Amino acid sequence: MTEPPAPGSPAAQPPPTQPPAGQPPAVEPPAGQPQPVEPPAGQPPAVEPPAGQPPAVEPRKRLHPLSPLLHGANSLVVIIAALSWQTLGRVGIGWYAALVTVLLLGVVVLSLVSWYNTGYHVVGRELRIHEGLLWRRTRAIPLERLQSVEVVRPLLAQLSGLAELRLEVVGGGKTEAPLAYVAVADAVALRERLLGLAARTPPSTPSGDGRVEAPVPGELNRRHLLSVANRDLLVSQLLTPQALLLPFGVAFVVVQFLSAGSWSFIAVASTLTAMAGVLLQPLRRVLADWNFQLGRDEAGLRVRHGLLETRAQTVPLDRVQAVGVTWPLLWRVKGWLRLRLEVAGFSTDADAVNRADQLMPVGDPDTAQRVMAEVLPGVDLTMTLPPPPRRARWVHPLAQPVLGAGLSEQVFAVRQGLLTRQLVVVPYARIQSVRVVQGPLQRRLRLATVHADTAGGPGAAAQDRDIAEAWALAAELTARARAARTPR
Repeated sequence: MTEPPAPGSPAAQPPPTQPPAGQPPAVEPPAGQPQPVEPPAGQPPAVEPPAGQPPAVEPRKRLHPLSPLLHGANSLVVIIAALSWQTLGRVGIGWYAALVTVLLLGVVVLSLVSWYNTGYHVVGRELRIHEGLLWRRTRAIPLERLQSVEVVRPLLAQLSGLAELRLEVVGGGKTEAPLAYVAVADAVALRERLLGLAARTPPSTPSGDGRVEAPVPGELNRRHLLSVANRDLLVSQLLTPQALLLPFGVAFVVVQFLSAGSWSFIAVASTLTAMAGVLLQPLRRVLADWNFQLGRDEAGLRVRHGLLETRAQTVPLDRVQAVGVTWPLLWRVKGWLRLRLEVAGFSTDADAVNRADQLMPVGDPDTAQRVMAEVLPGVDLTMTLPPPPRRARWVHPLAQPVLGAGLSEQVFAVRQGLLTRQLVVVPYARIQSVRVVQGPLQRRLRLATVHADTAGGPGAAAQDRDIAEAWALAAELTARARAARTPR
């Protein structure tokens, strides 16, 4: 009688399966190594890179082919402004049009060459941008330093279905590596991908038709905070010195024309251009803040605004260095104020219209307090701030009663401004350094100014405090800033 083979013995193993005729036999992996995984039915097998070689690099992508035309159209206004009305009067309409055409064609050709030699792609955790014809240049932007990716759509880009991507990085003095222009769908997909990599989360996966299915992390928990009425925005810009003084300027010009009896085209055009320049800042602010929307999600504050140029941006709350509150003189009739942010890594454009730090372009105190609670919870905008000593009138004869500075549980706050009242609120954790400064007159009056410096912003300054109070305030600020930055 034959005994059955013991388990694990060679005789207990099933006989090897013979391959079909004409095919090589399958190679079994060595013992102790994982078995190869077959791909699902209908899908191609995964191709592994050869041993010792890096994975395949994502191919470079070019900007949209219409980008040179949009750059040329944007330069048309600059060319006409540079030639001025006086040039038109000297050379005539024919030569003027020919000169504009030649310059415009030159700009388009240069833009076309630049477009042909510009490309971008994501390599690991870097966005690399290649540009240049004679001098090739490659910029590598580490995504861990990325603060925000702004999708901007100027008027011509809106008409052509394009958008511009603007990147803000830590320590950048200006917008880093703008990509102008790409398709809107590509801009949104690239923005989500970069933000996902910067947040160390997997980026959203595109569907078969190229649309992004998964939102940016935190987008599902978005809450609406504020919508500014366009009517209030218009009225606020009418309550500005430029708008109020414009009728007097128009009346003066009309009287001059009537008395001189000259109504030449050049004179009228130059006058209208000068008047337009007076209204430029209020008009730009209306266009920039049109349909202002503010929301909140896990990633930070979501800001969207603009008429001719729409902007959509995320402001990370952990990068907010300070909050500024402004009460313009003429707005006090309506009880309105404005909120703005100082954000580390955002470009410090001197023109406040182009700054991406608007928190509330116009609103009442209750709305401002509600918005402030989202940025700095527990901070009261009506807090009492002690003024400097009376001898500070020798330095600020009229503004001494307006000046103020004080400490709350969470922030250092200073107030200044005679006609345009301003309040600056700095969280203790954002203070980088504290300075005590004395000028010649302050030394004679035993006064000093205490500066609290922040990263990438002007910070806050308590002006003309008593010298003993100034040193005590500086010591307290240093201690609170150190305690706020210490992990608990």
